[in-house]
Amino acid sequence: MATPHINAKVGDFAKTVLMPGDPLRAKFIAETYLTDAKLVNNVRGIQGYTGYYKGKKVSVMASGMGQPSIGIYSYELYNFFGVENIIRVGSCGGLDAELHVRDIVLAQAACTNGNYLAQYRLPGTFAPICDFKLLNLAVNECEKLGANYKVGNVLSSDTFYDDANSGLEWAKMGVLGVEMESAALYANAARLGKKALCICAVSDSLIYQYEDLTADERETSFTNLITVALETAILL
Repeated sequence: MATPHINAKVGDFAKTVLMPGDPLRAKFIAETYLTDAKLVNNVRGIQGYTGYYKGKKVSVMASGMGQPSIGIYSYELYNFFGVENIIRVGSCGGLDAELHVRDIVLAQAACTNGNYLAQYRLPGTFAPICDFKLLNLAVNECEKLGANYKVGNVLSSDTFYDDANSGLEWAKMGVLGVEMESAALYANAARLGKKALCICAVSDSLIYQYEDLTADERETSFTNLITVALETAILL
């Protein structure tokens, strides 16, 4: 069945979906890494593809930017299209002195300064966390690849241009990086009984101001990130 945001049928998506923010990164992953990749969604230019990686059916679809956007797409994939696992393959700003551009952050949990979690009307503060099986598999793949990575907390921020410039305040609590989607993805997965993991490559550093990547480099140069996500996906 089609939804307002995804024009596809049940069965068009694999059980596991890789979800970059950028539609062009979704296209790049599909065309570079998948065989027999077919476009299964292009509503609003949010490209979704399904193909095969090492013989295993895998999908990749963009989420757009921010918690409201990934909240919509992940909810619809989980709820209407039979998806069980979503692996976000994104970028983040580094908040840790040991992390440099293209290093990997595995988001064990996600803080947020946004209001996405208010919808659940909980009598306290919910802590969005990833699925441990997915995290463990991804750690093993990072080790096999010899990638530089860290596991820990990220901040899902609703503000890219932060007037208070508060990013580094989160570093004192051991938060590794700042991105814009993981908390909403983890909350949807928890509410719907599904699995999720955010794997980010560092695209710029709030510690080392001279370290950053161009838009083209963010689109095509995260090879370790993509490999870890795909190798994890085929084990599910």
